[in-house]
Amino acid sequence: MIKDKIIKINLLILAAEAFMVYFLVLLTHSLRKRFGLTFFYALLGGLTVAMSWITDAGVAINICGLTFMIGSTVFYTSLLLGVFVLYVFEGPTATRVAIFTIAGMSILTPLVAALIHFQTNLAGLEQFSAIPMPTLRINSASVLTTIVDLIFLALMWEVLGKSQYNLKLWKRAFFTLLGVMWLDVLLFTTSAFFGTLHYFSIMQGTLISRFFISIFAFPILYFYLSWQKKLSGTKLRNRPILSILKDESDIRTELNFAKQEIKLRIEAEVKNEALIKELKDALNKVEKLEDLVPICASCRRVRIEPQTPNDKTTWISMESYIHKNTHLELSHGICPECAKVMYPEISEEMEKSN
Repeated sequence: MIKDKIIKINLLILAAEAFMVYFLVLLTHSLRKRFGLTFFYALLGGLTVAMSWITDAGVAINICGLTFMIGSTVFYTSLLLGVFVLYVFEGPTATRVAIFTIAGMSILTPLVAALIHFQTNLAGLEQFSAIPMPTLRINSASVLTTIVDLIFLALMWEVLGKSQYNLKLWKRAFFTLLGVMWLDVLLFTTSAFFGTLHYFSIMQGTLISRFFISIFAFPILYFYLSWQKKLSGTKLRNRPILSILKDESDIRTELNFAKQEIKLRIEAEVKNEALIKELKDALNKVEKLEDLVPICASCRRVRIEPQTPNDKTTWISMESYIHKNTHLELSHGICPECAKVMYPEISEEMEKSN
């Protein structure tokens, strides 16, 4: 009874620790538009140091026969979530900075710890128990595995995003997270413990524990991805699979933006030219209509002055002149006065009928 209670308490404490650290990472990322990514990178570096020291110290909790390493359950998973959302929303360039930050701190932390222990031994002082002594094989395996994991995360996200799979966001996110978790187990356990007596038992137990960690972390990740996607109002882009390793995706994006900008400017220029032409035509028409129009006193035709030295003065009908200068279509009728003169009989009958 007491043992079950202790297990439940340990499970609740572990879940609370993990949730708080996951929440801190995602909260810091969500503030990137206001404060930039500097604080986010600093947080990833700090979590890397904590993960390294806690893992070297071997801090773990045993729950129902499964061993949950605090370093991987809380801190390593939070790093995965941080790089995950960074790649999805900021792209390969920002993600490479995060990978270099994590890799650099993963290398620097055990070196600093080893240097401190060397200095205390040299000075004849007691070793600091709070700073665990790093193991070359385990730390080397951890650094290399972490770099491969983070690169694999980007690759798997793009592979699962291909149109032929047609995966929904929650499936794509879960299988990417679980795939990285299991790859980390295979690479790290093999690099650090292959050839030892407990290799297979460590592999089996860690695979199972990572599955449960993925189940716990996935809803938090999915909620954040959906929220940020809705907040930005944009569709998650599918980048080239190897975009994490080269700048091709960023170059293509910049070229697409440049093409769209050029297209919009060309359309605006065309519209402006058309508008200017319409205004000039209208001005010419107004100027022509403002001039005195010379009309023949007999036939009422309009005189057109020559436009060039080779032209001659011409006379056109009033209807042609109006149509040419205003594009108005004229129709013919007859006024009552002219009708009386030209058609007196019809005019009288129309007056009687009215």
